[in-house]
Amino acid sequence: MFSSVRAAYNAAFNESHYQNFVNEIQAYSENRLDFRLCETPLFLTTELSDMLVVAADEVLSQCFLPDILQKCQNAVSHNHFVPNCDHHPQFVQIDFAICKDENGNFFPQLIELQGFPTVYAFQHLLDIATQNHLPIPKGFTTYYSGLDRDSFVTLFKKVLLGDESPEQTILLEIEPEKQKTRIDFFCTEKLTGVKTVCLTKIKKRGRKLYYVLEGKEIPVNRIYNRVIFDELYKKEDLKIEFDYREDVDVTWRNHPNWFFRISKYCLPLLKTHFAPKAMFLSEINEYPKDLDNFVLKPLFSFSGGGVVVDVIKEILDHVKDRQNHILQRKVEYAPLILCPDGTYTKAEVRMMYLWDEKPILVNNLARMSKGKLMGASYNKQTTWAGSGIAYHPI
Repeated sequence: MFSSVRAAYNAAFNESHYQNFVNEIQAYSENRLDFRLCETPLFLTTELSDMLVVAADEVLSQCFLPDILQKCQNAVSHNHFVPNCDHHPQFVQIDFAICKDENGNFFPQLIELQGFPTVYAFQHLLDIATQNHLPIPKGFTTYYSGLDRDSFVTLFKKVLLGDESPEQTILLEIEPEKQKTRIDFFCTEKLTGVKTVCLTKIKKRGRKLYYVLEGKEIPVNRIYNRVIFDELYKKEDLKIEFDYREDVDVTWRNHPNWFFRISKYCLPLLKTHFAPKAMFLSEINEYPKDLDNFVLKPLFSFSGGGVVVDVIKEILDHVKDRQNHILQRKVEYAPLILCPDGTYTKAEVRMMYLWDEKPILVNNLARMSKGKLMGASYNKQTTWAGSGIAYHPI
């Protein structure tokens, strides 16, 4: 992939550049970086970048076909249902592994998708720091749809805030300072003025929500929702006044129901050559004979939680909530990024959408790994691996 660009980058790279890059991010965020950053971005050829765009658009459009959208209503159980859901999410992520086909050509394969926000503000910072310190050639961008840094921020603020003031909009999370994505919360406030508020700090009177800022109660009119449901329901000791499932007078971004509707729940329903075969575990009468070619995934977890890569019959037999798991055919990540020591790193790319009047592909996130799992949490001790960004020719 872009062998000449890769060779030039590796030749120009040195550890001091990388350390300065990390130091800028830590200084800006007041030491909130809690995951490893890769020493290199991913450089996409125009061909592969265009293919990722086509794949992401195709997957997203299928998710909103009437029959699939109707089936995905079933993803929201009675215990999780929140009233007043809107017609579409405002933030959508679609993750692709970069693989090779039988002819040796790179192509994307769908790993998962999320009707839930990701680190939009942090990726904006990451692009700036990357360009400041690492040897990125001219004529490359991480943005899509004709956007640049400034127009991305304008669109992000429009989707996040609408006509609401930053003061009456909050980023809602559980114990935000303990979250590994807390750097994005900080960056979001820097870009938009939106404060991060812990769910335990929300006050409720009637249908109205409030939080306290500098000793003053502020009405909450809009919520940038970053609460992960499986984490929320595991923390049974949380003291909260506001139950998510209550009918309250707020606008959600995203509405909590989209966490379930646009998720791994969609994977068995999609019909595209960009998506490997997937099946609901509860609907399987006979396991595939080649189980070693499948991965077991819980439907509603993040960052690789609960994923079983080495599947055997005994593991499947002991899954209790079978309706909340899928079997997905494994994909073989291609050896992609040539490292200075001669080894290769594999990668996956998250295509990130903002939905204004229509879904707009805005930028991306890249994960690089030399192991079985791609999340930054699994690559803390490995060089030329971790979280990053992908660039493509303008």
